Amino acid sequence: MNISKPFSIGFIGLGLIGGSIAKSIRRIFPHYTITAFDVDTRALNSAVSEGIIDVPVTQINDHFSQCDYIFLCAPVHYNIQYLSTLKTLIKPDCILTDVGSVKTDIYQAVLDMGLSDAFIGGHPMVGSERSGYAAAHDHLIENAYYFITPSSSVRQERVEEFCTFIEDLGAIAIVYSPARHDQTTAYISHIPHIIASGLVNLVREHDDAKGMYRQLAAGGFKDITRIASSNPLIWEHILLSNPANIIAGLEEYIEELQQVIQAIHKRDQHHIHQFFQNAQSYRDSIPNNATGVIRMNYEIFVDIPDEPGSIEGVIHNISSEGINLKNLGISHNREDEEGVLRISFYTNQDAINAADLLREQNYTVYER
Repeated sequence: MNISKPFSIGFIGLGLIGGSIAKSIRRIFPHYTITAFDVDTRALNSAVSEGIIDVPVTQINDHFSQCDYIFLCAPVHYNIQYLSTLKTLIKPDCILTDVGSVKTDIYQAVLDMGLSDAFIGGHPMVGSERSGYAAAHDHLIENAYYFITPSSSVRQERVEEFCTFIEDLGAIAIVYSPARHDQTTAYISHIPHIIASGLVNLVREHDDAKGMYRQLAAGGFKDITRIASSNPLIWEHILLSNPANIIAGLEEYIEELQQVIQAIHKRDQHHIHQFFQNAQSYRDSIPNNATGVIRMNYEIFVDIPDEPGSIEGVIHNISSEGINLKNLGISHNREDEEGVLRISFYTNQDAINAADLLREQNYTVYER
């Protein structure tokens, strides 16, 4: 993005998404001025101490009046509330954008407030089971799809400029209408989060006094329900902002489950087999090299001997090459995975490099 004048960017909310975008901007455009508001003063203090933001504020005020772009990174309904304040502050050529996974409500608010000429919605298809600024990192949106949902009246050259900026940060810009975006994210993000939380609650309700279900719930169960650890407030806002699409999708999902139930009752082998066959074929066709809103752990599994120093040896081999670990643990339930040592990384490339390195050292490594 070639901008000769000093460029200023504001953030309303400095959590996982806002903090990660701010860190990306600081890494790629180190001379830009970054102003940030958050009710969490610890997040602001951390961002200042790390050199990520220049101007921390605890109220939305005139500090935002010179911003060229302002990212709204709070939960959906809070972003709408902040719009009325920002309307009185922003300069005429400022672009407002958000990062919310629902667009219908905020676009109606933008229209009602007469801000359509200044609004280009956005939604990076990233996420994590962790939240807050402490979980933010400067490569979160790299190689991730980033929806761009411009209002109908914003100038096309401003949309192209913003798309270029997002791509300069390493993301992959996709221009969608707000309505198409909301339907898409309902099926690939919102409904899966509801299903994951429902599965967790199902197991919770059937657990015994000793918590054995919890103890045994590793492997496949823990993997497919990881997203149930997401921030409840954010998901409360999402469900109440995209009800029609979410309800329609859930009703279709319930109907599909009813068909499976009937097939089991009738011992319909063909239907049962086809159910799993169709899912397997489609799931296997999903690319592994793109960052998605659900899959944020890049993992490998390593066979190690049960002897002193074996784990330390793996860690030493990886860290000696400058590869950053995100987490590691022992897999006691390996029904859906191989390898006793489970290691996760911040990037897919780190996972690939670590797997190659360990294989060179004659370790047996499995990848998802």
